[in-house]
Amino acid sequence: MAQVYFEDVAEGAEIPSLKKNCSTQQLVLWAAGSGDFYQIHYDKDFAQGTGLPGLIVHGALKNAFLGQLLHDWIGEQGTLRKFGCAYRGMDYPTQDIVCRGVVKKKYSEGDKHFVELDVWTENPDGKKTSPGTALVTLPAR
Repeated sequence: MAQVYFEDVAEGAEIPSLKKNCSTQQLVLWAAGSGDFYQIHYDKDFAQGTGLPGLIVHGALKNAFLGQLLHDWIGEQGTLRKFGCAYRGMDYPTQDIVCRGVVKKKYSEGDKHFVELDVWTENPDGKKTSPGTALVTLPAR
């Protein structure tokens, strides 16, 4: 992806989205890599026994997807300064999870050029399941 520059960003503009679709294998691999072995992420019978319709995607994996969204957008010369999200809804394996973002504010302090964003994951029904915020710096032209 081409480098995005501060001058090219407008408040209210959306950044390019990122679509993810987790397989159950990816959930098992994430459980192993993250140490989150709660069975609702990889044991369907256990998940259903807790009242869930089936397996759910790890919240921290959706956080990582949003990190990828931001990393891809800011490019090699951008810097991710602050980022976080909350887990407000469930996403399921084999369903599309769309990571989105919109520029909330941009400003400069000295030679640093800051961009504040709202970011989120969205389920196939368009519901925001992991809303968050980010602060990045971008290079100037």
